[in-house]
Amino acid sequence: MYMNKTSFLFTVACSVTMLISCGDQQSKQEEGTTTGAKKDSIQAWMIAPFTKQDTVNPVLKPSPIVFKDPILNKQVAWEAKDVFNPAAVVRDGKVYLLYRAEDTIGRFAGTSRIGLAMSEDGLHFTRNNDPVLFPANDAYKKYEWEGGCEDPRIVEDEKGTYYMTYTAYDGTTARLFIATSTDLVHWTKHGSVFKNAEGGKYINYWSKSGSVVARQEGNRLVAAKINGKYQMYWGESNIYMATSDNLIDWVPVPETDPAKYQYDSLRKYPAFKIVFGPRKGKFDSELVEPGPPALLTNDGILFFYNSKNSPAFGDKSLADGTYAAGQILLDQNDPFKVIDRSTNYFFKPEKDYEITGQVNNVCFIEGLVPFKGKWFLYYGTADSKIAVATADKK
Repeated sequence: MYMNKTSFLFTVACSVTMLISCGDQQSKQEEGTTTGAKKDSIQAWMIAPFTKQDTVNPVLKPSPIVFKDPILNKQVAWEAKDVFNPAAVVRDGKVYLLYRAEDTIGRFAGTSRIGLAMSEDGLHFTRNNDPVLFPANDAYKKYEWEGGCEDPRIVEDEKGTYYMTYTAYDGTTARLFIATSTDLVHWTKHGSVFKNAEGGKYINYWSKSGSVVARQEGNRLVAAKINGKYQMYWGESNIYMATSDNLIDWVPVPETDPAKYQYDSLRKYPAFKIVFGPRKGKFDSELVEPGPPALLTNDGILFFYNSKNSPAFGDKSLADGTYAAGQILLDQNDPFKVIDRSTNYFFKPEKDYEITGQVNNVCFIEGLVPFKGKWFLYYGTADSKIAVATADKK
């Protein structure tokens, strides 16, 4: 929040930061491992297969850099324990990651803050010394301290304002919040996305993971209206929908058919209308959770989602609790209508840094951008590090 606004000065400010990569430092993209998708999981409407960039992964690791925390009023190594779950955006021909970082002192597995890193080639990153969004002595402290600010996802509007959804966690309840910026460095917090819905009745409900429907404009992902409203997939366990007129204030879509009332098995949500949920016997048997911004395509709304494998009734070929990813296609005129869904995962943990960490067996996707003629997918590995995979553009 305390840096100059131009990307040039941001680059200068990053000169004191660490260049994070592994293997060869050349700027051209290297071939790596094609993700272990099952053959029947790749369908024509999907973006796939993805190749993990082995020569540079993981592209971000924890670091000892410090900043003065405004609440503790002391220097804190704010990303010393883990970095993971990044959002991504292309700006001025560069890739920027907004990522979750944890310290070692917060009570709830470390306090989370959101950092910023920049890359000329999408593979090698320099990071900002200070986080750009974090708990502070502001109106949102009671929601963000001391769990922190977690798991960002980002889109922009036609004028170039960025909208970042994130999870505010006080140690008890996760709440889906939103912030805006015009430069990716200075952010204005707006609080709960549901603060103005039905008199604020949903503010204290467990909510997280907001994926706004967007269309591709060159290298930009621009929020798109459907039937006169912006649309956002959100939730954990089941996937729900919310709509908005301004990208800041959102209204969750209720279930209006009493015969379909269904409380969420994990978090006991009220009767929100379910877009889709877990499937027994599959990789997505315990929960489903939004990934990067959903994409408007010629085929429909292409939505990447994360999932957890149930030990009791999941895919026996995967380790218990594995987080793998799927894709689903929805009608662009009816965002609730499922057209098709991947039979199996297209992305799963395979590498040591994906299998072992703060949470084992996790690939958690949150950042997807078109860049240099490919799709770049950024993801958290074992809730500990950040990696990248690429796919050809169709």
